[in-house]
Amino acid sequence: MTVDAADPLAANLARWNARAEIHMADRTGFYDVEGVVAGTRTFEGVSDADLGPVEGLRIAHVQCHFGLDSLILARKGAVVEGLDFSPVAIEGARALAAQTGLPATFHLGDAMRAAEVMGAGRFDMVFVTWGTICWLPDVFAWGAQVAALLKPGGRLFFRDGHPAAQALDPVDGRLVPCFDWRTAREAPLRFEEETTYTGDADALPPVADHEWIHPVSDIVMALLRAGLRLDGIEEHDFLVWDMWPGVTERGEDGLWRLPPGQVRVPLSLTVRASRPA
Repeated sequence: MTVDAADPLAANLARWNARAEIHMADRTGFYDVEGVVAGTRTFEGVSDADLGPVEGLRIAHVQCHFGLDSLILARKGAVVEGLDFSPVAIEGARALAAQTGLPATFHLGDAMRAAEVMGAGRFDMVFVTWGTICWLPDVFAWGAQVAALLKPGGRLFFRDGHPAAQALDPVDGRLVPCFDWRTAREAPLRFEEETTYTGDADALPPVADHEWIHPVSDIVMALLRAGLRLDGIEEHDFLVWDMWPGVTERGEDGLWRLPPGQVRVPLSLTVRASRPA
């Protein structure tokens, strides 16, 4: 397939189709796909207490990749619908749902058109976690989609990397600001890693990833402008991936943090919001 490297979203789709194939094979065990299928692995970096009760809820899992967290939610008693823009990922998610028999269905579609694809006003919860909005050029359009998906009284659970951390990179062993705190829509950041983050050696397509940093103010205001109520915001000292190899360290809980001696910065962010009843 020919990829238009000048089109950021087309390049990202090519990269994520390739990632999905590699991630589903799970040769390094990064995703523990077998554990999810068997019911022995739960969420990474999200606890049941964080999420609250989900049994009986209809949940929209937006940017679900190949559906592992969707299946975990379904195993906890939710009725889950996942959405992702990668046809390779969605095909894999559907296969895993069929294999497990869990109540999860999957839609192929853009997060910026989520309500059109999944149906407006149908969901008790929108679930968005880890490696999501950095791939979207317009966080205000995302907030509008989240709001449109929710029923009155429905709620959003959002947890992802912190934009303050995303602006940093290691230089001579120290974290320093290397990227603007807000990325212009027309000028995405470009990253050209040859392989994916799981440690698998298979090569990705030779085009760049294109990403956007959205500051906390934009994330929150995107939701407020869409008519949601802000119910809570938290900052955390952990991530579920090794953001800066050689700097962050993995703890006994499997989460990655900055070691003693490093200046502390927030590594992840949780936002809870709801649609007024």
